[in-house]
Amino acid sequence: MVAFFASTILSVVILRFIPVWFTPLMFIRCGEQISDGRELKLKHSWVSLDEMSPSMPVAVIASEDANFLKHHGFDYKAIENAAIRNKKHPEKQRLGASTISQQTAKNVFLWPGRSWVRKGFEVYFTTLIELLWSKQRIMEVYLNSIEMGEGIYGVESVARHHFGTTAKALSRSQCALIAATLPNPRKFSSKNPSSYVLKRQKRIMHEMKFVPSFPQEGKDK
Repeated sequence: MVAFFASTILSVVILRFIPVWFTPLMFIRCGEQISDGRELKLKHSWVSLDEMSPSMPVAVIASEDANFLKHHGFDYKAIENAAIRNKKHPEKQRLGASTISQQTAKNVFLWPGRSWVRKGFEVYFTTLIELLWSKQRIMEVYLNSIEMGEGIYGVESVARHHFGTTAKALSRSQCALIAATLPNPRKFSSKNPSSYVLKRQKRIMHEMKFVPSFPQEGKDK
């Protein structure tokens, strides 16, 4: 137990300062590609938060986690609303309530899945990164590690391969389009968006009007 806590806390502290070049999900997806006989594809380039369009964090907050700057890792109201909705409409696709902090913890330290064991680890690592990282660092790691297409991870790679530009040069509408695919980036494409994705993009651009610009380091509000 001592070794577990010491190693996990140390890893979180270290990753507060160095880029996250690879995640468990990247290796899992590569394994799936090999087992399926598909071409091996892994596109990932790390960039700092100030090398991204300022609209990118605003877009994912509007799309994924409106209370990101206010909560401490868990949005209890969203969890309650999701539980009520899922109970009332079990026949529909389950509504999730994971925050950006939870998704970051899962992407960087864990594996995909819905087991209670994995969920317990997610709670643990989410608490750690909220305690040891700033909101800016959480957002930076999230936007660099999240899956944004088949074999594409992070905003710099999706900017290059889907828009022929850089993360810094992404327009407000392109940021909203990327955010629109995040519920399922392997199903929805920002390069060839469906009518559903374009509808989500429009809604996200509207919600972005109510999200203040993302604060600089040391200013969480």
